[in-house]
Order: sequence, then structure tokens, then C-alpha cells
Amino acid sequence: MKSYVNGLIITIQFFSILPIHQEVPMTAKNLERAIRMFPLFGLLMGLTYGGSLYGLTEWTLFSPLAIAFFIWLLPIILTGGIHLDGWMDASDAFFSYRDQTKRLEIMNDPRIGAFGVLSVIVLLSAKFLFIYEIMLGLKFHSIVLIIFVPFFSRIVMGMMLALVHPAKETGLGHLFQQSCKRSTLWSYFIYLILFTFIGWFTGIPILLMVMGMFLVALMLFLVIRKKVRKWFGGITGDVVGASMEGVEVCLWMMIWLLHYYGMG
Repeated sequence: MKSYVNGLIITIQFFSILPIHQEVPMTAKNLERAIRMFPLFGLLMGLTYGGSLYGLTEWTLFSPLAIAFFIWLLPIILTGGIHLDGWMDASDAFFSYRDQTKRLEIMNDPRIGAFGVLSVIVLLSAKFLFIYEIMLGLKFHSIVLIIFVPFFSRIVMGMMLALVHPAKETGLGHLFQQSCKRSTLWSYFIYLILFTFIGWFTGIPILLMVMGMFLVALMLFLVIRKKVRKWFGGITGDVVGASMEGVEVCLWMMIWLLHYYGMG
């Protein structure tokens, strides 16, 4: 149990700005447990988003636009923008239309190019649009689905580390990947079974929508896995972060579309 606690602490320290000052040994076991804790960390993030959304909607007089802006800003603040940095670096590399070796060199460059800036503007603008229009037709279903957005995106993060070979032997992605095994993903099935059981009692419509989100995340993983092998020769920390951001915006888009065609 201690190794799982250590794994959660490592995940929080690496992927959020939360001030946990406890020093945890960076052993292979603790890093492997950290990957197992990705979905739980995502769920905690989702509960923060959903709880904030509910509180601002029910207990304040803020407009839907103001609340949407806060919910849009919250993950950027909590993660310190670490995954957005990966999105920009991967975008610069991809839109260079160079070979794999040159793309990896571009990702290693600490400078951000025009394509990185443009891509993050599009990503954040799309996410804000989805959040704002969800706010305009907000239902209880909406909050439940929002909670699962970072949960499923972190599952994809873990799957990328476990199932896609590295493009280079350095960096944050390789550090985690060295400790990751295919058996690590069995813990993800336990999460899914548990939440399916809980979802059964919250109502079949919600359960079906959550299962739909999982299927979308799984299909996105399969597409991303194929493409990153072709474009980059494997994964890096930047590619994993970019993949997570891409999955999240697609899940937000799914919830947005459900408000038009499923819950409207």
C-alpha cells in the first residue's frame, strides 16, 4: 500500500502544481505505481472540475461565460501547463513536415515556433467553446461526464507509456516508461469495472454515455499510436502530453455534441 501512496505522490508532484513536499524515492517500483495511479489522479482532477462547476453554478451569481472561463482556466493552473508545453513542441515538430530524426530535434528545442503557438490557440479556443456551450445547457449528466474527462485522458497516457515504444532514450517519458509494464494496465481494468458498477446505480443513461466516452478514448488511442509511430518513431514525454491534451479536447467535444443531439 505504501508504494501506491508513493506512486500517487509522484504523479501529483510531476503533473500538478500542488505543493506536496514529501520526498519519495524514484525507484522503479514507485514509478510503476505512479503510472497505475494516473487514472485516480485524473479522477481527482475531474472531481475538482465538477465540484467547482457545481459550486459556481449553484452558489454564486457569476454568468455562464465567467464560470466557463474559470473551468477552462482551472486545468491550466492545476497542471502548470505541462501538457500544453508538450502539445506545442509536438505541433512544431509535426508541422515541420521533416523526417523523424529532425522532428525529434525540433521537439528538443526549448523555443516555441509559430506552429506551436497557432496550435495551442486553436486547442484552447476549441475547449473554451465546448465548455461555454455546455454551460448554457448544463445538466446533472454534464457534470458527471466532465468528471470523467481527465480520468480517461490519463488512462490514455498510461496506455501510451505501456504499449508504444520510445522514440529516444532520454526525457521524462523514457523515465516513466522504463518502469512501465503491460501488466501495469490491469489496474486500469479494475478502475473501469468499479466505475461501471457505480455507474449502474446512477442510471443507465449516464452509464451508457460514460461507456461511450471510454470507447472514444480507446479509438483515439489506437489512432494516435499508429500516427506517432509514423511521425516520430515512437513516444517522448512531449508526445504523451500532446496526446493527453488531444484526447481531452475530443472528449469535451463529445460532451458538447451530446448537448445538441443526446441531452438537448
